[in-house]
Amino acid sequence: MIPAESPVREAGAVRRPLASGLRPSRIDVSQSWLYLALAGIVVGFWIWGGSGFFALENFRNILFDTSVIAMLAIGMAYLIIAGHFDLSVGSILIFSSVVAAKVMVAVAGTTEQVQAGVYPHAAWAIVLGILAAIVAGAAWGAVNAYLVVRRRLPSFIVTLGTLGAALSLAQVLSDGANVSYVPPTVQSEFGGRLILGIPVLVIIAAVAMVTAWYFLSRTRFGRWTYAIGSNREAARRAGISVDRHTFKLFVLMGLLAGAAGAMDLARFNTTSIGAHANDNLAAIAAVVIGGASLYGGSGSIPRTAVGVLIPAVLANGFIIVGVEPYWQGFAIGAVLIVAVSIDQARRHRLTAGAPMTARRRGWRDRPSANA
Repeated sequence: MIPAESPVREAGAVRRPLASGLRPSRIDVSQSWLYLALAGIVVGFWIWGGSGFFALENFRNILFDTSVIAMLAIGMAYLIIAGHFDLSVGSILIFSSVVAAKVMVAVAGTTEQVQAGVYPHAAWAIVLGILAAIVAGAAWGAVNAYLVVRRRLPSFIVTLGTLGAALSLAQVLSDGANVSYVPPTVQSEFGGRLILGIPVLVIIAAVAMVTAWYFLSRTRFGRWTYAIGSNREAARRAGISVDRHTFKLFVLMGLLAGAAGAMDLARFNTTSIGAHANDNLAAIAAVVIGGASLYGGSGSIPRTAVGVLIPAVLANGFIIVGVEPYWQGFAIGAVLIVAVSIDQARRHRLTAGAPMTARRRGWRDRPSANA
């Protein structure tokens, strides 16, 4: 029989506050405002902007614009739920896109051929370039993971350092300029291609979202992620390999940033050295707006998807109705503050309602290691 206060039973206690996180398809009352906010924004711009905003082409453009950030937000959601951050994702995206572009240009043909617009090996070049971007992103994720997990450095400081390092190496590789002579096929057949009227990049982001939702809410990998973010020590006592799991999460984040770099290259047919400086903040904001707690242990992929859409819809709507772009940042910042305020109020309500014995158990009734 397991004692009532054994480490295993105690670790199991972390599952109670995770109920909403483990089943993100069920909208809890404290987060229902998010879906209402998105619906209200859409209806508001529909009334304000008329048919120009509500056109199918406009919604397709919104989804197109969010496809890259959605990939970053997926990995960021996993990390934030586990109690970590990654500020380097924008720089990793840039570095990965530069690596992909360099590989594509090198493999597609000789220097003379590509400068003349001839790409005899374009198919192989595109495949190898995309793989190179994913590998490069995963490698940076492994660097972050090693420094955080093995060297015990704070993820905030580590990823702040690799933010500058990855961007600097991208500039070294590209001589500070966008890479030229990328095979145009990567844009025409991949980045700009439509399937049943939907951009391929949007389909990729949607598949990634659904896959991430499944693993986070329906598998042991997701349960471990929530457990680590809720109570790291209790998760360790319950037999979860916290370090190994955290290592995987950082590698996953890097891999998704690398994939986002390949997607960005495919969309614009060139690298964008100076265009992704704030992607890390956009990804974090999407996850936080989506209801994830900055303290870890809660969050979901469906709400993260809504958190990605809200800033995009605001930005697009302001353009449609002719509002000055300076107000876009104000509106997005206001939504972010509201999201954090709601999370803080929810945490305070849960803490205030917790039984005193449960709150004291961690320091008064915890058994010894030999119990």
